[in-house]
Amino acid sequence: MNRRTFIRRTGSVIVTAGGFASCARRPSFGSNPFTLGVASGDPLPDGVVLWTRLALDPLNGGGMPRESFTLTWEIARDDTMRDVVQRGTTVATPDYGHSVHVEVDGLESDRWYWYRFHGGGEESVVGRTHTTPLRNAPTDRLRFAFASCQHYEQGLYTALGHLAEEDVDLVVHLGDYIYEDGGSNDRVRRHTGNEIQSLDDYRNRYALYKSDPALQAAHAAFPWLLTSDDHEVDNNYAGAVSEHADVSRDVLLARRTNAYRAYYEHMPLRTRSLPSGPDMQLYRAVSFGSLARFFVLDTRQYRSDQSCGDRNKPTCSEMYVADRTLMGTKQEAWLDRELTSSTAQWNVLAQQVMVAPVDRAFGSDEVYSMDQWGGYPAALERLVESLHTIRPANPVVLTGDIHSNWVNDIKKDFRDMSSQTLATELVGTSLSSGGDGREAWDSTADILSENPFVRWFNGQRGYVRCDVTKNMWRADYRIVPYVTRPGSGIETRRSFVVEDGRAGAQVA
Repeated sequence: MNRRTFIRRTGSVIVTAGGFASCARRPSFGSNPFTLGVASGDPLPDGVVLWTRLALDPLNGGGMPRESFTLTWEIARDDTMRDVVQRGTTVATPDYGHSVHVEVDGLESDRWYWYRFHGGGEESVVGRTHTTPLRNAPTDRLRFAFASCQHYEQGLYTALGHLAEEDVDLVVHLGDYIYEDGGSNDRVRRHTGNEIQSLDDYRNRYALYKSDPALQAAHAAFPWLLTSDDHEVDNNYAGAVSEHADVSRDVLLARRTNAYRAYYEHMPLRTRSLPSGPDMQLYRAVSFGSLARFFVLDTRQYRSDQSCGDRNKPTCSEMYVADRTLMGTKQEAWLDRELTSSTAQWNVLAQQVMVAPVDRAFGSDEVYSMDQWGGYPAALERLVESLHTIRPANPVVLTGDIHSNWVNDIKKDFRDMSSQTLATELVGTSLSSGGDGREAWDSTADILSENPFVRWFNGQRGYVRCDVTKNMWRADYRIVPYVTRPGSGIETRRSFVVEDGRAGAQVA
């Protein structure tokens, strides 16, 4: 019996996944299994990744039988899905939580597409995605937003609901997509279960977050470019060291294996990011025509342990050890090569923790966050020296993690304000982490006076919307006044511009 006859008689499809053949049957579901929505990501000029996950009972392991199911996908030029340009089948396997990652190619560059999935007589919502311009094609404009830190318990995803309505081509997410801590009864919403450790724990936590309608809407509206930070595994973890260094390297790596696997299963990532045990390839470059090239960084997987006892601490000798790193030597060399070869007009470092070394003590004392670049002065010096020596065109750093808005000048020498400004750092606040937030903290005036390279600070929630052209980069800091109750509107709290050929942000 040949393959065609076998499929016709059994209703099954033979597929190859990870080098192993598996048998998948055509499904029949009692209810719609597309409960976690759809997403797209890692766009290219000729294609994009399409994602969904089957989950009949999403918060309890997914509720799917432990077998593989065949799904149909289609992508069209119109939102009514009448002008279909491609369709195909894919297989949702239990080994990957019944998630699928379809890497579509053969599409037209720089245009919108719409897509959906079918299976067992059920249909997903329709998502929208966008391909990038050709690598060096003349490109006049890019509109995107960047965001991070969406603690489910500490606030509603009101900002994401507004983001879904923005006129942008892309969303860049800088990490802390989930939080790993156990449930608490005194917050806006509640995590299910205790602090997560196992693969099933991480899968259920992602399902909880992705069940939120506003998050689903933002994923369905645009392609996303993602990287992770610490809470996707363990707060402030560093390489193979846990937050409190209270478990062995093997135990942390086992947890990291579960965490990275679940992260891949729930994000629109390409096969190149498929984890191998506790290792996952996340740093990568994505271009938007001749206008911009994004260098997506990973400052967790390869970093040295935090010094001086972690968190905000006075300086100590351990800080200054020359080989301490956030990115690891391989990633540092990769970034140098990429910046050297880049011909883009704007070179964008999309990464997690603040680069500018903010001194948090007033007067002659010095206190730094040991989790940020300021706690790794040798690594910071290497990054600054690369920007100074390579001189990529118009470098801009996008940062998350800190649950507040900042605009910083990246100086050749942060202790000398007359030294050259090499780049601009735009730090985006959290989407919900930390609750409502407020305009400023008691220490704001001291921080600004102590760190003159800081141009602006704000402690409210939201995201940053960027409009990039050949001549100018405009960053609108979009904030929601509250996230602990529904109904907040959205406003632009402050706007900054960076001019072509002139590093440093100016108030718009």
